[in-house]
Amino acid sequence: MGIYLNPDNEKFRQSDNSQIYVDKSLLIRYTNQIINTANNAVCVSRPRRFGKSTDANMLVAYYSKGCDSSELFKDKKIASEPSYPLHLNKHHVIHLDMQKFLSLSSSINEMLELLNTMIMDDLTEVYQDYIRYTKLPLVLSNIYAKTKAQFIFIIDEWDCIFREYKQDKEAQRKYLDYLRLLLKEQPYVELAYMTGILPIKKYGSHSALNMFDEISMIQSDFLSCFMGFTEEEVKRLCDQSGMDFKEMQEWYDGYHLNMKLKDEKGKIVNKEISIYSPRSVTASIARHNFGNYWNDTETYESLREYIVMNYDGLKDAVIKLLAGEHIDINTGKFQNDMTTFETKDDVLTLLVHLGYLGYDSENKQVYIPNKEVTASFVNSIESSDWQETTKALLNSRELLKATWEMQAEKVAEYIEEAHLHTSILQYNDENALSYTLSIAYYTARDDYSIFRELPSGKGYADIVFIPKKDKPAMVIELKWNKEALTAISQIKEKKYMHGLEHYLNNLLLVGISYDKETKKHECIIEKYKN
Repeated sequence: MGIYLNPDNEKFRQSDNSQIYVDKSLLIRYTNQIINTANNAVCVSRPRRFGKSTDANMLVAYYSKGCDSSELFKDKKIASEPSYPLHLNKHHVIHLDMQKFLSLSSSINEMLELLNTMIMDDLTEVYQDYIRYTKLPLVLSNIYAKTKAQFIFIIDEWDCIFREYKQDKEAQRKYLDYLRLLLKEQPYVELAYMTGILPIKKYGSHSALNMFDEISMIQSDFLSCFMGFTEEEVKRLCDQSGMDFKEMQEWYDGYHLNMKLKDEKGKIVNKEISIYSPRSVTASIARHNFGNYWNDTETYESLREYIVMNYDGLKDAVIKLLAGEHIDINTGKFQNDMTTFETKDDVLTLLVHLGYLGYDSENKQVYIPNKEVTASFVNSIESSDWQETTKALLNSRELLKATWEMQAEKVAEYIEEAHLHTSILQYNDENALSYTLSIAYYTARDDYSIFRELPSGKGYADIVFIPKKDKPAMVIELKWNKEALTAISQIKEKKYMHGLEHYLNNLLLVGISYDKETKKHECIIEKYKN
C-alpha cells in the first residue's frame, strides 16, 4: 500500500460515514465493462461540487489492491452485480490528484517532475528489480514487459492546469503531451478514469488525448445519473430530513440531462433526467436552510470575470437569460479552455461546464437552471457597472413593495430607471419591455411563481404573478407606444383573470406602457373588483 500506488480506502470511508451519503456505486458497473477494452479511457467533466472527487475515491476503494473494501461495499448497489466480486480490490491503482501536485509546484516542469518522482517512489517499493529508467512511462512499460502487471489510473482534477495557467499555452501543451505519453496506447493501462471541470483541451481540430470518451454536462450519455443527485435521490433526502422538496427544486434543480437507456427490447432510447448539485443539496440539508452556496468557489470569480467583459454582446444574452429566456447556442467551436473565445457562444459554453448554465441538448439552447445560480448572476452584476441592469436589481424589492401599495407613479419611476439600453434588446416592442419588467421584478421570485405569456381568458396575459404565500396575485399587461389605460382595459375585456379564481379577493391589475416619443413609462394599478 502506497500513497499513490494502491492507496487505502480511507477517503471513501469518510464519505460513506457522512451524515448524508447517496449511493453512486453503480458507476462501477460501467467502469468494469470497459476494463481492458479498446474504449478503456473515460473523462468525466462536470462542475465543481458535483461529486467528482467522491466518485474517484469510490473507484480507488473498489479497485485498489492496497485495501480490503468488502465491508464498505457489501450494502451498496454494486454488490448485487455479477462483475462485483471479479474486480473488488484486485487491481493495481495509481491515484493522482493533479490539484495537489500543482499546489506544491511553482511551474509545470516542477509539477511533472514531482509527479514522476512520487509515483516512482511507490513503484520502487513493489517493483524494485524492474526500475531501469527515470521516466514513468518507460518504467511502467518495463514492469509490464517483465511481469504483465497492468494499472488502473484514476486522475482527479485533471484540468487544473487550464484553470491555473490560463494564458500559458506552452505549459498546457507540455502537460497534455505528458498525459498522452503516459496513457495513450500503453499496454500497461487497463483503465483510465479522469475527472475535471473542463472537457479535454483541443488544439485546432485534434486532441492530444483523443482516446478518451468524454462525458460532460453537454453530452452525458449513459452516465447522466452519476453527474449529480437525481430527482428521486433528492426526494428521498428531503423526506428523511423534513425539507420542502418543492423549494429544493426551485433552488437547486434545472440541470436537465439526456440519458441513453435500453428499453425492454434492448433498443437505445433517450430519457431526460433532472440533476441537482450534491454540495448544494447536502449543505442545505445540513444547515436546514436554503441558500446560495456558490459564491465561495473559484468558478464564481470566473463568472464575474466573463459576464463583465461583455464579449461579443454577452451582456444582452445574460439579460435575456435573467429574464427567463432560453438562448440558442453553438457549443461545437469551444476549445475547452478558459481563454480561447471567438464568440459569445464560447463563453456561454464555458458557463455550462462551470455549472452556471443548463443545456437543452434537444433544442441546442442554454438557460439559467435555478434560483441558486440566478443569485450568483445577480451578485456578479450588482458588483459590476451594468448601469440600468444593476440599478434595476438593486431597486427590485422597492419596486415590488410599491406595486403592492398601488403607488403607480413610483412603479413607473423604478421601471424608468430600469429601462434597458442594449444592442440586441431593441426597446421598440412589448417583448423588449417585458425583459425590463422581468429584471426589475427579480426579487418577486421569492414570493411568486411568474409566468410570461400565460394562456388566460381570451388570449395571453403578458406576465402573471401567482403568490406562494399571503401576497396579492398580479396580472401585468404591457403596451408599447400606447396608454397604460389601454393595458388595463385589455386585461378586463379579455378576462385575463380567468384561472385565478382562488385569488380574486386579492388580485392587482397592472397596466404599464412606454411612449417612444416622450421616452416615458406610465403605470396604472387597480384592485380587482367582482
